[in-house]
Amino acid sequence: MNIIKAIEGDYIETKEDNLIFDVKGLSHPKNKIISFIRFYPSPLGNRERNGIIYKKIYDLQERFTFLKNNYPKYLFYSKQCNMNLQGVDNKNILKVYSPREYYNKLLKHKNSNNKDIHAFNLCNFFIQNSNLPEDSIGITGSQMVGLNRNNSDIDLIIYGTENSYNFQKDLVNIFNESRNTCRKYNNEELKSHFNFRAKGSDIVFKDFLQYEKRKLHQGKYNNIDFFIRYIKSPEDWNDNYYDYKYEDFNMIKLKARIIDSKNSIFTPCKYKIKVNKIIDNPLKVEFNKIREIVSFRGRFCEQAIDGETVMVEGKLEKVIKKKEDPYYRIILGNNKRDKMLLI
Repeated sequence: MNIIKAIEGDYIETKEDNLIFDVKGLSHPKNKIISFIRFYPSPLGNRERNGIIYKKIYDLQERFTFLKNNYPKYLFYSKQCNMNLQGVDNKNILKVYSPREYYNKLLKHKNSNNKDIHAFNLCNFFIQNSNLPEDSIGITGSQMVGLNRNNSDIDLIIYGTENSYNFQKDLVNIFNESRNTCRKYNNEELKSHFNFRAKGSDIVFKDFLQYEKRKLHQGKYNNIDFFIRYIKSPEDWNDNYYDYKYEDFNMIKLKARIIDSKNSIFTPCKYKIKVNKIIDNPLKVEFNKIREIVSFRGRFCEQAIDGETVMVEGKLEKVIKKKEDPYYRIILGNNKRDKMLLI
């Protein structure tokens, strides 16, 4: 069997119709890679590569609808996750795009293409102004697959557990000392993020601003938006796909205290919690059995720190791992009700 490896931040191109998927998570089934459709050839698109016009899909539900109507073979039911997912069988993969390999390619050729140069310069800027090793950074997103536009956001990956922790600390000084070049979002810019991320929810801007303005993994570089995702070192990926099973217990709303947020910067991000009060859930679950908040969405990274109290609304899942007692976690995904607010 041809074993293909891909992780969060990588992209996949299919043999059929050259569809582009973005990879989700660090562990996958034996015969496929969990990944979600991102770009597809369409005359209605506004991006071009090799003479082919592509269209981008962002909304999660639109992605499912598109595949259901056009490419249902890329949809599957995961017994482990107890939910419908998107993914590409190994036999249907034409190419895996790696953020680290793409940056190394630009580094080798000193690419000066206007569509590439901003992300390349930002990587070099971070390396020069921090202790980040050159081989621990990568460029992902539309640029990596040649479908970016001149005003596209810059999406970066930082690899390695310790590299990530150290770089987060370095970012504090970078933002403070290079405000004209690299800076955090101001309140006015965060309003546009609020309209995009919180649209259709009952979150108010004041609450959104409270946690969003202190985040370090996003900002502006020479007036271009950038977003950073952190990936742990392989030795810290302690979640083999087949070691776990998850059971869906519908939505839950509760108040909890954050007792460990050190994994909040990574994708997926995790927060260990101590539940204070369950506000809404039809099931009777013991407080101490609900142990963590988890999200594969970058928007929930750096949402809270140790000692803070949050109101959380998301999907309650039972986690069943071999040779361990079951426990519960709250998943924050793409549901408009999903939220994590400081109180």
